[in-house]
Amino acid sequence: MKKHVSNWIKSSNYDLKTAEYMFKTQRYIYVLFMCHLSVEKLLKGLYEVVLEKVAPKTHNLIYLSKAVVLKLPEKHLETLESLNDLSIVTRYPEDIDALVKAFKKERVERYLKRTKELIKWLKKDKRLKIS
Repeated sequence: MKKHVSNWIKSSNYDLKTAEYMFKTQRYIYVLFMCHLSVEKLLKGLYEVVLEKVAPKTHNLIYLSKAVVLKLPEKHLETLESLNDLSIVTRYPEDIDALVKAFKKERVERYLKRTKELIKWLKKDKRLKIS
C-alpha cells in the first residue's frame, strides 16, 4: 500500500508541474484540468492510507475529501468545490470557444495559485507521510 500512496503523491506532483507548463503555453483549460487531477490524486493517496483499500475510480473531490474526513479551512474548501465543479466542463466542454473565452490568464492564474496552496496544505497531513 505504501508504494501506491507514494505513486499517488509523485503523480500529483507531476500533474501540478504539467499545470504550470500548460499555463506558460496558455492552454488554460488544461491548467484547470491538471489542477483538479493533482488534487484528486493526493486525495486518493489519503483514501488508500485512511481506508486501507484501493481508491475508487471517481473524480469527485468532495466525495474523496469526506471519505478521508478532511477538515478543510474555508479557503481550501472553496478551492476544492470550485475545482470539483470545473471538472465536468473542462473534461467535456459543450462549447469549447465559450470555455476558452471564460477562462482568461488572470482567472486561471488564481486557480493555479489556490491549487498550489491546497496541495501544500494537503501534503502537511501526517497521514500522507510514508516512513
